[in-house]
Amino acid sequence: MKEYFIKYRPFLQFLGIFLISYLVLIVVYQLYLGQFDEANFEVDGFTDLVARQSKYFLTLLNYSIELFPSTSDPSVVVQIDGLRMVRIVEGCNAVSVMILFVAFILAFSKGFLKTLSFVVFGLLVIHILNIVRIGLLTIGIMKYPEYKHILHGVVFPLIIYGTVFFLWIIWVTKFITNDSKNSQA
Repeated sequence: MKEYFIKYRPFLQFLGIFLISYLVLIVVYQLYLGQFDEANFEVDGFTDLVARQSKYFLTLLNYSIELFPSTSDPSVVVQIDGLRMVRIVEGCNAVSVMILFVAFILAFSKGFLKTLSFVVFGLLVIHILNIVRIGLLTIGIMKYPEYKHILHGVVFPLIIYGTVFFLWIIWVTKFITNDSKNSQA
């Protein structure tokens, strides 16, 4: 049994760090969300920030946007030219995607500053992409309402998860692999 732990140590270490960091980050996020009164449809601060930044992005594209709190659930309603188009709920803020991203990077951590720098870079990329995603999804739903389910359920999740996967590939191939090659030289 001991030889299996020795043989598979790198994998088990990766898995352990990934799971522990993922669980810790999820618990911290849930504690954060617990501060908001869901029964009174109170939206968490980060989701509100994402909604306001999405409004700004859509305004840059010359759309007349209004945001207002939903009266039926904890969300922000996006209205374009007087028409209610979408709701931005907690799940739209991409925090769960960010947590998944960070847990993976931490599991392959190579030095504090390098890891921290890449985590900050990746979180910014994910956040900006998410704002653009919400804006384009809103426009897509407005112009092509018949494709709402495909846009929301397939196209845009594929883009955001694909980006996270691409960032992981960059981390592993450019930073981790280069460190391994440099340490062997």
